[in-house]
This record gives sequence, structure tokens and C-alpha cells, in this order.
Amino acid sequence: MSITYDVKFWEIQRRTDRKTSAFIVRWKVAGKTKSKSFRTKGLADSFLSDLRQAAKAGEAFDVATGLPGSMLTPEPSGPSFLEFSQSYVIGRWRGSAARTRETDAYALLSLIPALVNDMPGRPDAADLREVLRTHALLPEGRRVALTSELSAVLRWLEKASLPLADLQEARVLRIALDAISATFAGKEAGANTVRRKRAVLHHLLGAAVEQKVFTVNPLDEIKWTPLKALTVVDPRTVVNPTQAKKLLAAVPKVGWTRGPRLKALFACIYYAALRPEEAADLRLKDCTLPDKGWGMIILERARPQGTKRWTNSGETHESRSLKHRADKETREIPIPPALVAVLKEHIESYGTAKDGRLFRTATDGSYSSSAYSYVWQEARRLALTSDQAASQLAARPYDLRHAALSLWLNAGVPATEVAKRAGHGVDVLLRVYAKCLDGQQERANGKINNALDE
Repeated sequence: MSITYDVKFWEIQRRTDRKTSAFIVRWKVAGKTKSKSFRTKGLADSFLSDLRQAAKAGEAFDVATGLPGSMLTPEPSGPSFLEFSQSYVIGRWRGSAARTRETDAYALLSLIPALVNDMPGRPDAADLREVLRTHALLPEGRRVALTSELSAVLRWLEKASLPLADLQEARVLRIALDAISATFAGKEAGANTVRRKRAVLHHLLGAAVEQKVFTVNPLDEIKWTPLKALTVVDPRTVVNPTQAKKLLAAVPKVGWTRGPRLKALFACIYYAALRPEEAADLRLKDCTLPDKGWGMIILERARPQGTKRWTNSGETHESRSLKHRADKETREIPIPPALVAVLKEHIESYGTAKDGRLFRTATDGSYSSSAYSYVWQEARRLALTSDQAASQLAARPYDLRHAALSLWLNAGVPATEVAKRAGHGVDVLLRVYAKCLDGQQERANGKINNALDE
């Protein structure tokens, strides 16, 4: 290291020819001009003060970096946060569902740009996320080729990313927690979003513990209380059987072919409490449809929708094992005669896809969530009153599942049986789904009135 005592300082300059103003500290070391920019005047003043104090104390300055010995940063040992995040995502890739991969990446889009050193030339936030989303957080064979501009963004990020070891500091962890508490637009993020992103950060740091980078998970030492996440079904979303039948009857009236093709899918969500992705992969071989009485669905697969870059096949829809279940594990769901009739009518009218799927587009594809959500909203406008349509009642197709489970529980079906059919644990079921039907509150109030009048 070449050192010198020949140091001169200039006053702080303000530069306003960028999107955000910058305060620039300039000084000269052994005749070579050095500079460093800061976002605020206070940070620039502090840095310049440190330089002057070091020179006044007689410290030698490094000619290459322009910094006194006391301000030189030792070479970090271990990976940067960016490098460890990349290995974390790619290491989990094979065993993760597409949505899990996307959830991991979405959290890291907030965390990685926040956990960086204050280096000059910081790129736009949108460019940082684009580099991470399409390149850095994907396996080699899936990465998009970067333009020269985005390559420069990646180089900046690689240099600026904090060492993973810095996440042992409470100050750094609080920066991370602040980052996941805001949306990309800078607004307060929803409680469920914050909860998911914190879970990713906690799991990532847990992986660092496994690899002996940390002895304990440093996030466990931080006293931080996020907004309470909503974990129960809002009773205002739950339809009663009469309303459900009106909605299902309205679905075929939407469009020329889409509505009629989707009626049976929505009926499966309501009468069998299937998740939409489970209904999307339902096949003829999964169904027992007798001429009389109850039928049976033996569910084996689901067909969730994801972004192509996160799926194994590179397609938006991908068949995989049931949620929270082992591969090839099934779930038996008895289905009432009403659903048996709807499915038989659907099969007679539209047949099945080449792979046996019941619900398909005219070209054998899968309906996107936006496509069936559009049909559902149109059906709501046709079947509900204007006040109901403007409310949260059955606002999403998934709310039909909530209605089904609430109906079963309120009908007196044992929670163990409901949980078995729904694919839930009993504790989760009772906490999340045990809600009143629309209109049941009035019946309960009537019973109380009768008791009070006695």
C-alpha cells in the first residue's frame, strides 16, 4: 500500500443535474483528486470532518483509495448479501413450487437494494429490481441477457452489496425490516405481505446459521412488531346457499363460451370446497359420478398459475402435488348430487382435454386467473343487488370455498371431517373458516329477542 501525508481539502459542492441532488466531497491525495457523493449535506459534512481530523492527527493516507488508515474498510470475509441470496434462491429451486420461488424473489427485490453501501452512481430502483427479477435471482439457463445499461446496474449492485456478516448488526437488520414494510412505491405494505417477506428473511438467515456463517439467527434478537396480519375469513364475504345458487346460475350468461365453460369450475369450488388451482387440474379419472346420490372426487393434483420464469416447464400453469401434501398423496371429497349433475352436464357439453382435464379453453389451454375472475365479477353484477355487488360479498371466486366450509361447519359436520375434505389442519380450520353465513346473524338476533321476551 502506497501512503502519503500530502492531503488537501475543498469545500463541499452540491450537484443538481441528476434526478436527486448530491453533495460531493472533494480532496486531493498526493496530487490525485478524489471525490465521494452523498445524498444529504449532513452525511457529506460528517465524512469531510473525519478526513480532516485524520489529517490533523497525522495519519497517513492511502494513495489508491484516498482514505486515512482509520477509515480503510478491511476486505469483507464471506459472501455479500447479494451472493448469499443468489445461492439461497438457487439452492431451494428444485424443491420449491413456482409460487414459493416467486415469493422468495419478491422479498429479495425489497431486501437486496436496501442492504447496500452508499456508493456513488446508485441506479434507479426499477432498474435494480429488473436486474434481480430477470437475471440475478434465476438459475444460469433461465437468465435474460442484460443490456449494457443493466449490466452496469448489476456491477454496481455487486460492488455495493453489504457483506452478509453485517446482518448480525441490529442497525442493518432494522434497515431490512423497514425495507419489507414498504411497497415499491414507498407506501406502507400490507400486513400479510410484510409477514411473508419477513418469513423469507428469517429462513434465509436460518440457512446462514446452517452454513456456520452465524451461530444463531440474528433476526430472533430484534424486538420488532409488524402490523397484525388478517388470518380469519371476513364474514361479509360469505354467501348463503341461495346467493351461491344465483351466482352459479348467472355464470353461463357471461360471454358466448367462457361463462358456460366455467360454471362447473365455480360449482366445484362451492360444492366441494376445492381451491381454484385444484379445480383447474381436476380430471375425469378423479371423479365418480353416479346416476343417483352422492359422488366422489379423489383429488391428486393442482394446477397453480405462476410466472413463466419461475415454473419448471416455462409455462404459466403447471400440474403439481396438492398443497401441503406429499407427491401422489390424495384427498377424498364426497360431492352432493347437485355437483354430480353439473359435472355430468359439463362433460356431455364440452368433453375433456387430451390429458383428461375437465376445465379447458377452446384450444385445450388453462383459464388464467384474470379470465375466470372477470367472468365471476360479471356474474356478481347479474346475480346480486347493486349494494351487494358493491360490497365484499363473494368478491373473489375463492370466497366460494370459504362459503362451503362455513356452511359445512354451521350444518354440524364435525371439524375433523371438514378439515379432511378441505385439506386443512383442524386448528387452522377452526381459526380461519368457522364463520357465520350471510343472514345467520339475524337469525341469532331473533333467538335472543325471543329469549328476552320470555
